[in-house]
Amino acid sequence: MSKVLSNLRYSAEHEWIDDASPAKVGISQVAADALGDVVYVDLPQVGATVTAGEACGEVESTKSVSDLYAPVSGTVVEVNQEAVDNPAILNEDPYGAGWLFTVEVSEEGPLLSAQDYASANGGDVE
Repeated sequence: MSKVLSNLRYSAEHEWIDDASPAKVGISQVAADALGDVVYVDLPQVGATVTAGEACGEVESTKSVSDLYAPVSGTVVEVNQEAVDNPAILNEDPYGAGWLFTVEVSEEGPLLSAQDYASANGGDVE
């Protein structure tokens, strides 16, 4: 069963966000497991504005291409170059080294608690 971290909040589209400022964004292990081997990541540019619930990039695996949705609105502060250079890190460590970008949050989208996300997606809260 996929791991869901209790200290994060989640979007219905399987992105996670922490409570730091700027906030770190990534994809959940549920999403990484469903995608299979991630081979390419397209992330928003530093300085770009993202809007909660709207596509802001792509994650491509050996199975499919999936849109990456912003869990919040705000300005992108940093992009994880390691995830771009080595997309497999999203499968290996989606909550750690596999984070995608940080954002200065101006408005939150509809976010789920870890418990609600795990209940809806069959994950184990840790």
